[in-house]
Amino acid sequence: MPLSRSRERGSASVEAMLAIPAIVLVLLLGVAAGRIVVTTAAVEAAARDAARQASIARTGTEAAAKAQASARQSLRSQGVNCTSVSVQVNTTGFGRPVGGSATVSATVTCTVPLADLAFPGMPGSVVRRAVFTSPLDPYRGRTLGLGRGGMRSG
Repeated sequence: MPLSRSRERGSASVEAMLAIPAIVLVLLLGVAAGRIVVTTAAVEAAARDAARQASIARTGTEAAAKAQASARQSLRSQGVNCTSVSVQVNTTGFGRPVGGSATVSATVTCTVPLADLAFPGMPGSVVRRAVFTSPLDPYRGRTLGLGRGGMRSG
């Protein structure tokens, strides 16, 4: 028996040296996957918030401004770190006559940084994108375009 024990001496060190990099890689993959999942959910929430804010505006210009601010605030409040954020708002529904159905949609795009994870084969960043559409109230009030002090309908 003493002979077999001497052959195994140091094998635990070798096994640990082989297992530690594998464990670190699995942890880095978990962090990357978690970051992507959290950011995806945050981008979807930001698109939903942006579309909702745009849908209660009176004009297309006001809708676009409210949607931009709302999406950025939503991402900021959720602690999402995007290297770039893009918010696009489709306000063509504001051109439809009052009384008809119309929608407004918001598209939020966020570039998620992954370069800090230093995982071999991992891209430097991943783009997450979400689109949400919200209905406009068919009987919404809106500016009639009569200039300053003009009358409002609704």
